[in-house]
Amino acid sequence: IYGAIAAALVAFIAGGGVGWLAHGVAASPSTFQNFTLDALDAHRLYVVEVRHPVEVPGSERTHLQQWLTKRCGWDVRAPELAGLKLVGGRLLPGPTGPASFLMYESASGERFTIYTAKAEAEATQMRYSAQGNESALFWSDRGVAYVVSGVGDRGRLTQIAQSVYDQMEKAGG
Repeated sequence: IYGAIAAALVAFIAGGGVGWLAHGVAASPSTFQNFTLDALDAHRLYVVEVRHPVEVPGSERTHLQQWLTKRCGWDVRAPELAGLKLVGGRLLPGPTGPASFLMYESASGERFTIYTAKAEAEATQMRYSAQGNESALFWSDRGVAYVVSGVGDRGRLTQIAQSVYDQMEKAGG
């Protein structure tokens, strides 16, 4: 009888330990959530800046793309987005190394940002996330994660993200 009690106790403790470990894994944020939170934090921090929203202005697009490509280690492109002007970009710390951050502005002053960083996932579908009045679309392709962030309706953000995705596909990454 003592053997049966001991076995049941060991099984209970082992099961509880495994359950606790699994709980921790399930409770930790996903890559999608981490990237999206980092991107939205950067978006919130810099879109309100009037004098210093970027390190390199959009008027220096070629230099900006070359600099970010060299520092980040992947081909960083500042896509042409209909109805939006490139404000510029900056280098940021990312979850696994450097991240690129590009800012665009509409004629009415609405700002959108594109945050990219290395990702373990080769490719994922676009995923939408909203926090307050800001929203983001995340995807990864060829080992790089992209997050397009902005204020406004999901349809407008989806249009912008699709344009970014299409241009990155055409450029080969």
